[in-house]
Amino acid sequence: MTDIKEIYKSLHIDDDVYEYALKNLDSLKERFLRIDETAEFNQLKVLKAFQECRVSDACFQGSSGYGYNDLGRDTLENVYSKVFKTEDALVRPQITCGTHALNVALSSNLRPGDELLSPVGKPYDTLEEVIGIRESCGSLKEYGVSYRQVDLKADGSFDYDGIRRSINDNTKLVTIQRSKGYQTRPTLSVDGIGELISFIKGIKSDVICMVDNCYGEFVERTEPSEAGADMIVGSLIKNPGGGLAPVGGYIAGKKECVEKAAYRLTSPGLGKEVGASLSVTGSFYQGLFMAPTVVSSALKAAIFASSMLKELGFSVYPEPDTLRHDIIQAVTLGSAEGVISFCKGIQYAAPVDSHVTPEPWAMPGYDSDVIMAAGAFVSGSSIELSADGPIKEPYAVYFQGGLTFPHAKYGVMRAIQQLKNDGIIDSSALTV
Repeated sequence: MTDIKEIYKSLHIDDDVYEYALKNLDSLKERFLRIDETAEFNQLKVLKAFQECRVSDACFQGSSGYGYNDLGRDTLENVYSKVFKTEDALVRPQITCGTHALNVALSSNLRPGDELLSPVGKPYDTLEEVIGIRESCGSLKEYGVSYRQVDLKADGSFDYDGIRRSINDNTKLVTIQRSKGYQTRPTLSVDGIGELISFIKGIKSDVICMVDNCYGEFVERTEPSEAGADMIVGSLIKNPGGGLAPVGGYIAGKKECVEKAAYRLTSPGLGKEVGASLSVTGSFYQGLFMAPTVVSSALKAAIFASSMLKELGFSVYPEPDTLRHDIIQAVTLGSAEGVISFCKGIQYAAPVDSHVTPEPWAMPGYDSDVIMAAGAFVSGSSIELSADGPIKEPYAVYFQGGLTFPHAKYGVMRAIQQLKNDGIIDSSALTV
């Protein structure tokens, strides 16, 4: 079998879905070219950092026990500092996920009596229990840290007057979530984040501005740390791990902030000096090196999905021609059945567990059942092709990832095929 259309057919893609996809791809060539140019810029930026930090094969050996004098770990953190243009970085396998990284950054830089402010509305669901918006053992609220938020305006812009009124003597740290999470608000651009930080610092210069950078790394040519953020925080099983990091997270920023985070992650008096890297260091380096091109594949997949599904009549966010600031594509399918059907298609397109049918479940940290489709090499890795969403109004699914565009392209087609198979869309809608 050498004909590409035939192999798609063998992978359960009908002719009308295949032709519909080709038509959409043809209209995206210019967008994809600009994504490739950004990937090239970021690839060279990462390469330059590797060379300046004199990365060698000795860096890949790892360490055990206390992890004292771990050359690979310490050099990797220098590489991250150069890539993100920060004073310091903490990059560790002991950071279990993005939520953990954010918790470490917050809890280490806040003290009882301090106030945490979100000027971009409600944070991602799993942060609600960290902050204490939803009661949970060990929350910041339990330790005497108060919380205040200012919602975005209806058009997605910052409510500068509301932010000015909310900043007070107790405001110690401002948390800015770059990506939309389970919302349909705009993802924030680096320039927009920079303007917001400048405004906040003009009111209270000593406030710490932290950016949840998850899903945003390498989408643009600069990062929020270059726009005034005191800390940027993320997960290695998202963008910067390039699909190769099996675990981990990072906190990069001002030396004082990162040092406090290190003392919270390990122990007062120990900080960055301990923490064995075991056998994962090589994958951290290689994943970071691959990240710019992997992120470009994920961006192309998001735009492709947006184009395909908008033309089928679904509400998509962002729309296909919108400038992107993260890799997430939201699609409002309007029913629980639609969300489940889409996720089934993504799961059936996976290289791992393609025979499994995803079902909604009460996932820890969420206030409703959530369905997740991800046949990934690394469990929970959302830089790999994946889709998820809460089973609640407005019944939107959040699609992201794709280590290679050919796979992500098939995944989008398979999801649309499943919507067709389940009667969510009619085959007449696929007419070219």
